[in-house]
Amino acid sequence: MEFRHLGRSGLIISEIAYGNWLTHGGQIAEEQATACVRAALDAGITTFDTADVYAGGRAEEVLGRALAGERRDGLEVFTKTFWPMGPGHNDTGLSRKHVMSAIDASLRRLQMDYVDLFQAHRYDVSTPLEETMQAFADVVRAGKAHYIGVSEWTADQIRDGKALADELGFQLVSSQPQYSALWRVPEAEVIPTCEGLGIGQVVWSPLAGGVLTGKYRPGEQPPAGSRAGDADLGKFVDRWMSDDVLSRVAQLAPLADEAGLSVAALSVAWVLQTQNVAAAIIGASRPEQVTDNAKAAGVTLEAGLKSRMDEILAPAAITAAAMTARMTPDPRP
Repeated sequence: MEFRHLGRSGLIISEIAYGNWLTHGGQIAEEQATACVRAALDAGITTFDTADVYAGGRAEEVLGRALAGERRDGLEVFTKTFWPMGPGHNDTGLSRKHVMSAIDASLRRLQMDYVDLFQAHRYDVSTPLEETMQAFADVVRAGKAHYIGVSEWTADQIRDGKALADELGFQLVSSQPQYSALWRVPEAEVIPTCEGLGIGQVVWSPLAGGVLTGKYRPGEQPPAGSRAGDADLGKFVDRWMSDDVLSRVAQLAPLADEAGLSVAALSVAWVLQTQNVAAAIIGASRPEQVTDNAKAAGVTLEAGLKSRMDEILAPAAITAAAMTARMTPDPRP
């Protein structure tokens, strides 16, 4: 495993992070989830990402139990808050009330005294940014989180948040956008802005929901048990399931062979070539997937190989910077 600084902070994280969105507490049984966490630890992964909303809190609980007994100082544990965690009108968003209750609830579920990174899962247009950032400052001062991050914020939102963080005396160190060779939206605005501010990217879905593993074939039904074949989870990959996209992904196999990697590991390695990316979050339903994805660590893709990969996928890639703004939820009543 290789390690990188998160932005310009002193925090060092594994460049492959293990995430449990859609898996722990839901898609796979706890025994299997624990086996995936063990595989991550065996691969040298020290960074683990979750969120309160994943499986309604169960994902945090499963991760906490799976990491129990590990040396806490040897891990970097991240969680997030924003989405509804109850029926009440204050059970969502980034108000001071919700932020303060959310961090305490996450720590209880994780069975930890602190998280290394506490992230705003989305931007809250219904709460003054000053209120949100003051709440984050108090979370840090209380020792419940060491650093603060954001997820799917626009460049302007990140810029405003960083200015307030500096004023309030805490470190806003990370951005967590979707990023892959098929979803290149952050490249136009978010990544350049973050580079200038000293904020690093911890990206999610580097495999475009599993499409960049090569397991989906044009003209064929999705494999049994796959995300695309699930009535509920398929919505996360539908945009990539055209024959054109799948045919392009199939063309990556010779490039992966040339690099000595699987198509999945090649795709994760592609993400890690971007200088501002500190870590790529992988998810898994089987331990061998973790082991394979982790082989992307420390890989430097030969320039010509990466160019050929870009030529294959670029016509199908989504690049519009405006897509980030669409991730900001509408105002709450």
